[in-house]
Amino acid sequence: MATILAFHAHPDDEVLFTGGTLARLAAGGHRVVIVVAAVGGLGQGVNADPRTRLAELEASAARLGAARVAHLGYADSGHGPVLYPDPPRQVRFARADLDEAAARLAAVIAEEHAEVLLSYDPSGISGHRDHVRVHQVGARAAELAGSVRVLEATAPRERLSVLAPLARALRRLAGRNQPDDFRLVGTPRAAITHRIDVRRFAADKQAALAAHRSQVGRRGRSGWLFRLLIALPAPLFGLLAGREWFTEPGLPPGPPYRRDIP
Repeated sequence: MATILAFHAHPDDEVLFTGGTLARLAAGGHRVVIVVAAVGGLGQGVNADPRTRLAELEASAARLGAARVAHLGYADSGHGPVLYPDPPRQVRFARADLDEAAARLAAVIAEEHAEVLLSYDPSGISGHRDHVRVHQVGARAAELAGSVRVLEATAPRERLSVLAPLARALRRLAGRNQPDDFRLVGTPRAAITHRIDVRRFAADKQAALAAHRSQVGRRGRSGWLFRLLIALPAPLFGLLAGREWFTEPGLPPGPPYRRDIP
């Protein structure tokens, strides 16, 4: 059995991008470790409280079957045109020194003897600046670690382009940072190497998302979207979020796609 380390930008990203894959790996007997770069640091109240967000991440990780959660110690950089000043005693992840952040991640990789590192594609899947930084830091950490296999979470660019009108509507509903040009995010289908069927773990993925109560309970558009997702019947949720996609640098792409990790 292998140890898989999943590196994410913020709590709840572990569910949205890789939740089904992590649940599937844990159910298969692999050790799953989740590392987030940034927690809290924006606004006031529970949404900015690192202790609340980390507690929610622990609950989400438990539902997915992860054995450990770690935080690199950075603050959320937010979205939109303004990158706000650093909060007290923290640095926003988008401003993090690349080698310093990579060394922190590489130390966890070495401590866990992780064989596989899950990171993000060069666009950060969504274009969010912290997500792009995850790709950069993950790639550098893999170089420092020296012997870890890297898979980059992604989504088919063609699907994002087709769904662009819906995605823009969801962007307005969720208040999330999404690029105007969906041709610049995700990965062309012909360059993807892995498509993981996680429909059997739809209920686990939904429950893990529901564990992020501060986000589900938020007023406004983003909370509404989270509540909608967790209220869907599990089979319908599985149809919408039942496949997760990865690219593995150095491997010939599909189709046919590889169907499992590791």
